[in-house]
Amino acid sequence: MKALRRLAPLALVALLTACGGGAGSPAGPSSPADAAPVPSGPAGFATTPFGGNVVLGSPTATSVRVNVYAADLSGEIAISYGTSPGVYERQTARVALSASQPTEVLIDGLRPDAEYFYRVSYRSSDGAASASTDEARFHTARPAGSSFTFAVQGDSHPERTNTQFDAELYRRTLLAAAADRPDFYIAMGDDFSVDTLGAATINAAQVTGRYTLQRPYLGLIGRSAPIYLVNGNHEQGARYLLDGGPENVAVWAQNARNRLYPQPAPDGFYSGNGEVVPHIGLLRNYYAWTWGDALFVVIDPYWSSPVAVDNLFGGNDKRSGSLWDVTHGEAQYQWLKATLEGSRARYKFVFAHHVMGTGRGGVELAGLWEWGGRNSKGVFEFAAQRPTWPLPIHALMAANKVTIFFQGHDHIWVRQQLDGVTYQTLPEPADPNYALYNADAYASGDKLPNSGYTRVRVSPSGVKVDYVRSFLPKDEGPDRVHGAVAFSYTLP
Repeated sequence: MKALRRLAPLALVALLTACGGGAGSPAGPSSPADAAPVPSGPAGFATTPFGGNVVLGSPTATSVRVNVYAADLSGEIAISYGTSPGVYERQTARVALSASQPTEVLIDGLRPDAEYFYRVSYRSSDGAASASTDEARFHTARPAGSSFTFAVQGDSHPERTNTQFDAELYRRTLLAAAADRPDFYIAMGDDFSVDTLGAATINAAQVTGRYTLQRPYLGLIGRSAPIYLVNGNHEQGARYLLDGGPENVAVWAQNARNRLYPQPAPDGFYSGNGEVVPHIGLLRNYYAWTWGDALFVVIDPYWSSPVAVDNLFGGNDKRSGSLWDVTHGEAQYQWLKATLEGSRARYKFVFAHHVMGTGRGGVELAGLWEWGGRNSKGVFEFAAQRPTWPLPIHALMAANKVTIFFQGHDHIWVRQQLDGVTYQTLPEPADPNYALYNADAYASGDKLPNSGYTRVRVSPSGVKVDYVRSFLPKDEGPDRVHGAVAFSYTLP
């Protein structure tokens, strides 16, 4: 995996120079007060639009990671940024950009609880061409007592063209979500379906292609709202596939994921999985952070279970006859317990692709296996099956007053409640048939069909959840308004 670059902010003399107008190296370090503002008019920027895309990730109180990708451009990039639109007091050092290879830049030394504006400038390898992105924004971590918005999407499945995916509808969903100016955007899995590739001919480039396919889409919102990824069953980032070598579909999938989408590793801001996996390194598959008055926790059974959790890849036969063999694992459970118990956040949000990573339904499955403690016949076996765990996962969430558990997988929008925990199932963002899938799996709750995204507004006075619908122009009508809220609820 390409090493991340840690870059100190540098004073910007003029972005025109940075885009190829003269100096071959950036100006020396300077404090923001000493830096010369960049002109905001057309003379200050290259007029050619940048042909790649940008996805932000892993924001903290003082930093953000900027991942730049272009399929057919090589040269150098620099990032100019500041706290006022069109006026950039700082610029990163120039770094190399190679075609079809993501380049990640860490911008640090930022102010906590601040909105920043930035552009990426590009210069070709021969110096003959230059370009820049449009201005975008991001926000550093909010302190307790702040109000903010985040947004969540369910399974996008871009490989299911016309049946469950329409490219224009997906773009409309992402642009509508971006217009809400969320602090970050969470994708709930099955966005990079690897298991539709042929098992006999699959290679690393094909797997990487599943991840680069999403860049033009997720870049629409990811340029201003850092992207967090939840592992899904179709991604095949899963322990059961490991064979000890580097030429392996799970290794290819996780490395592509981590190269192209900056996901959190344990540090002073994030906690998470500290296991180092051969040929991958840190998985970055489960993690937690606090933002404003809320704790956010992402969990994942696929990299913990020694057996296939849901669908198998190719001819692999590592499936178990008992769902007790499907597990989030000792390390993840103890981390989850400590994270929930140690947090004093007013609101707690937990995200997973699905209850136990498989099946259909929400609270209907919450009493089963390690999530609830009972087997399929209703017999409570938890103490014998998980002797070191004091509580099943649902009971652990309830005891620690989790506000909402978010899941995808079922391609339907459903709100349910159990023991004070709201179970929120998420729809597909780009289903052109606007179907109501798997409704029979939900015996209770408010159920609505595809497509759209879920917007969550968090404030000291409560949490407001909106299901925002998405429609193609040809499908709009009096009861089908793109961007309209189809269902809304609040929690204290």
